[in-house]
Parts: sequence; C-alpha cells; structure tokens
Amino acid sequence: MKFQNRKLKAAFIWVWILFLQKMNAQYLEGLTQVKDTSFNNRSAFKKTLKYFPNISLVSEMHFDALVQKNDIVYCIYGKRKMKLDVFFDKNKKDKQTAIILIHGGGWRSGSREQHHQMAQKLASLGYVCFTPEYRLSTEALFPAAVYDIKASIRWVRENADKYNVNPNQIVSLGFSAGGELAAFVGVTGNMPLFEGEVTKSSSKSQVNAIIDIDGTLSFTHPESSEGNDAKNISAGTYWFGYSRKDNPKLWEAASPLSYVNASTPPTLFINSSIPRMHAGRDDFRKVLTENGIYSEVHEFENSPHAFCLFNLWFDPTIQYIDQFLTNVFKK
Repeated sequence: MKFQNRKLKAAFIWVWILFLQKMNAQYLEGLTQVKDTSFNNRSAFKKTLKYFPNISLVSEMHFDALVQKNDIVYCIYGKRKMKLDVFFDKNKKDKQTAIILIHGGGWRSGSREQHHQMAQKLASLGYVCFTPEYRLSTEALFPAAVYDIKASIRWVRENADKYNVNPNQIVSLGFSAGGELAAFVGVTGNMPLFEGEVTKSSSKSQVNAIIDIDGTLSFTHPESSEGNDAKNISAGTYWFGYSRKDNPKLWEAASPLSYVNASTPPTLFINSSIPRMHAGRDDFRKVLTENGIYSEVHEFENSPHAFCLFNLWFDPTIQYIDQFLTNVFKK
C-alpha cells in the first residue's frame, strides 16, 4: 500500500525515525560491537569465480601523482570516531568533482577499503575521492547509516578548499547496499528528517549527481526479493529491526523510490543482469524523465552482482562513470 497523503507519510516516518533513534541510542550505550566480516572483495571473488572462471580481482593501483590519506575523522559520536580515506591527484590545482564512494555488504558487512581501487583509478582521472565508513546494522539501525553518509558529505563541503573540491559538484556513488544509500541520500538531500544531529556544521548534505551500482531503489517493489526471511534473516530485517511483513510501511519509508522528485539530481545506474538488485529502477527513472532530469542506464549482460569488483567489468564501469560525470558537469 502506497502513501497517498504526503503529510500523513511525513508524520508516519517521523514517528518511526524518532523511535529508531531512541533504540539506537540505547543500543550504543552498552555497545560491544561485533563486526560482520563475511562480505569483502576476496569472499565475493571466491563465490563468483565458480560461475565466472575468467574473472580476476582488481589490484591496488599506484600512480605517480596519486595521494592517498587514510583514517581521517569526519564525524564523532561520543567515543566513536567515524573515518574516511581520501584520494586525489597532487598536480591538480583547480577545483575538481568530488566522489563519495559507499561500500556494499547488505548494510551489515563490508568496509570502506572495498572501493580503494576504484577511488585510486578515478583520482588518476582527476576526481577527488572519499571512502567513508558508516555504521552497519551490527552497530546501529536505519537511518544511522544515512546520517553518517550525509555527515561525510557535509564534511567534504567544509573541507572543499583543502582538497580542491568544487562544492557544487559532489557525487554519491555506491555499490549494492552502498548504491541504495547513494540513491537515498541523493533523493533526501537537506531533508531534516534524515540529517541526524547537526551541531557544528552549516554545510548542506545535498549531492549534485547520483551513481547507483546495483543498489535497490525500493524494498517493497514487486521486483524486490529483499525481506524474504524464510530461510535466514534478511539483510533488510537486520537493518530495520523489523521484517517487511511486520512493518511494510517502514520498509517503504526507507526506499529511495518513495522520495524521487523534481529536485533529484542526474542519476547513473550501472547494473548487473540480476533484476532484483535494481528493483524499482525503471519507476525511479520514469519520475526523472517526467521532470526533465538526465539519467543513464548501463547493464552488463550475463554479469554477477559484484561485477564492479572484478576485471572484465571494472574498466568499462570506470568509463561509464567518467562519461556520465563529464556529461553532467561539462568538463
């Protein structure tokens, strides 16, 4: 059942977000964080190799002009320091497009190192890249991860001069769960409900372009299989604290498709051949088209979900990203 009244929808979401915030605060008070390391590049490679024997993992990249700075704190919650890594070409002196790369892992696993290779390659092309960590479901429920990514966006704007970033050219890019987050922060930019506690920043959280690599656009769309807890608890159920069956409205409220509108920035979709991984994409694009907003879709035939982590698909993925951003920002 879709929300028909925007005010009722906003009221419903507000109540649930306040409730989840309280749960997160109580959870964090006695937190002994147990990290889920089940999803990483190597485990994805091992799993995928059985079906695609010609793939190989993308290696770390080294370029003479590349500067990589790790473990930079972008936000602090009590004793919890949130960190990111930054990649840039030291020879670039003019203002560059910033790309915030958001890792995948079902909102429960994964790490910011997942896309170091992509950040290194994109930085060699002149982009300034940031790979922030965010709180996973083992640490905090939705929408904590959204707050974190938005905090990293504000931090990038605050430090735009330091890293030669054009504050009007900030891009959210993510893979899988990170793709969903990239889309979500893109459609809810500056929306108070999803900003979290902002105490020391006057910067804005909106992005100027979205790149969604195989991330769902809707948790409740007919194309989506997220929320099937028949055999195991789903990643979404862990993240929301409720199953789709028990709280479908919350799952709808957490879907980027629920917020796409005339203010949504240009969007690039790069997808595998697995439809459920980009559930709601066509409906999302329909809204963009109706509002004259530019979008692209590139779908690799006979490709696995984690295609962007492997040679065969890595280079064309980079090319699609670069071409899209060149079109959007008219380099």
